[in-house]
Amino acid sequence: MDNSLVLLLLLTPFVGFLFNVFLGKKAGKGISGALGTLAVVVSFAMSVYFFMQLNASGKPIAIKLLDWIQIGNLKVDFGILLDQLSLLWLLFVTGIGSLIHLYSISYMHDDENMHKFFAYLNLFVFFMITLVVGSNLLVMFIGWEGVGLCSYLLIGFWHKNQEYNDAAKKAFIMNRIGDLGFLIGIFILASLFSTLNFVEMKQALSAGNTNTALYSIAALCLFIGATGKSAQLPLYTWLPDAMAGPTPVSALIHAATMVTAGIFMITRMNFLFDVTPEVQNIIAIVGAITALVAASIGLFQNDIKKVLAYSTVSQLGLMFLALGLGAYNVAVFHVITHAFFKACLFLGSGSVIHALHGEQDMRKMGGLRKAMPITFATMLISTLAIAGIFPFAGFWSKDEILMVAFEHNKGLWIMGSIASIMTAFYMFRLMYLTFFRDFRGTEEQKHHLHESPSLITWPLIILAALATFGGLINLPGSNWLNHFLEPILARKHEEHALGSQEYMLMGIALTGAIIGIGWAYSKYIKEGFVPKQDSEIVGFSKTIYHKYYVDEFYMSLILKPLNALSNFFRTTLEPALGNIVYGLGTVANGLGNQGKKVQTGSIGLYLFAFVIGVLALVSYLFLGQ
Repeated sequence: MDNSLVLLLLLTPFVGFLFNVFLGKKAGKGISGALGTLAVVVSFAMSVYFFMQLNASGKPIAIKLLDWIQIGNLKVDFGILLDQLSLLWLLFVTGIGSLIHLYSISYMHDDENMHKFFAYLNLFVFFMITLVVGSNLLVMFIGWEGVGLCSYLLIGFWHKNQEYNDAAKKAFIMNRIGDLGFLIGIFILASLFSTLNFVEMKQALSAGNTNTALYSIAALCLFIGATGKSAQLPLYTWLPDAMAGPTPVSALIHAATMVTAGIFMITRMNFLFDVTPEVQNIIAIVGAITALVAASIGLFQNDIKKVLAYSTVSQLGLMFLALGLGAYNVAVFHVITHAFFKACLFLGSGSVIHALHGEQDMRKMGGLRKAMPITFATMLISTLAIAGIFPFAGFWSKDEILMVAFEHNKGLWIMGSIASIMTAFYMFRLMYLTFFRDFRGTEEQKHHLHESPSLITWPLIILAALATFGGLINLPGSNWLNHFLEPILARKHEEHALGSQEYMLMGIALTGAIIGIGWAYSKYIKEGFVPKQDSEIVGFSKTIYHKYYVDEFYMSLILKPLNALSNFFRTTLEPALGNIVYGLGTVANGLGNQGKKVQTGSIGLYLFAFVIGVLALVSYLFLGQ
């Protein structure tokens, strides 16, 4: 029974993909969207069923579907593992995925390739489920590569625009760089343990097998893979460009699924990272720097989706900060709350863009709260959550991260706190520029302003409710999430009892968020400041606006030399080699032409040559001895 339901959980989105690929266009947009959504809803229902079953029994479900690979001592099964970690991830991947599919029915209704869009969405969810439920690193890697492929297809969905194609290729290539590190780490672990099964590797490490140097190299390689998928320095630049895809793609990739894969993988392998503290330090430092750098870039962005993209990079940095400090459960807590409020923010931005017929520049918005009250209210709730305002979900999870950082490293705590203050500023900057004061768009846009259809607003309402109450899963004192994850973690995380220090840190974090909000209010509401045009930005602000010229640096250091080298091969080396090959062919052809002259057609001449040849053989055999 369980086997059949597990396969239903895993394969239903894949069946939806197949239907939309082969029959979606003939079936029509309504059926295509409905069946694509239903496929993910079925997976969500199965996830809820298994979650309730696990919550009642406490026993994970492990299923071996087939024997896959056996090379020497290494044996890899194609197995499924439904435990506390995988089921938590499944709940928000399929749950939020269902809402995004429902939203997409209305958002993408006018697109001629709607069936193809739902096919890609379904395939994405299928690979994300595969990544999450795999019982070993190799099954995880299949899902890992699959979501990378689907992100390429979805980011470049509107492929008639070359910039969107370039963004899709950038995402694909930068993820492949990280994936190479992940693959090397898999090879090292396979050599060390003769297995890639998570449970077996954990048992082998707990038995006291020691090879610290190789453990550290393997852990570092896995982290490199995570930096690509979860957009950390230096492999983060693909994620803001991925805003080229339709807004539901941004919500799916950047809120609940693909970018959380790195956090999931490190949490799953926590037993390895716990024995490599030097790699944990690197993870914490990279996370803190990423959070700070991305937050500073978000201060000056004017594209509403780009602001949210850099916000995602910054929040992921905070999650990696928690991972590096060994607080895996805290990182998971923030992953969950972030999935709620960031999905709502992305879908809310899509609602705004939908109302403004594709406009994404916040300098051309303003005054939308009266025309779009539901979108405004839901985005405001989610903005309060991401800013860390009590009692919304983001307050509890972000506060936990900062508490852990304060206990381990005051410098990292300061960096995380500054990034959080910046987050409050630029998110309310987004709200003030978009929804307050007077409308700055065209008269035609103003005339057509309206609230989005119910298929768009209902997912926003549900996500806003989750962004409000999502923190209840791990409130101090109850700490349900911490206890739920205990069987997964090799080391128990120390819970925070609410004392004077904790209240002080909560107060500092809340005060910082209020300062950021007040700063934004003073500048964009009281002063009515509207960001300058690109050409008018000068000084250090220009450097930050252009994202510290990291893309330009990569272009000069990597892309241009590669293009020059390939151009040299194409224009110089390849023609030269071609001439050599053609020259050999010319020589062979000339010799052949001379050889043809011997073929006169005279039988007498042929017989004479035959006799001469026989005499030569006889002479060699008898006289040459």
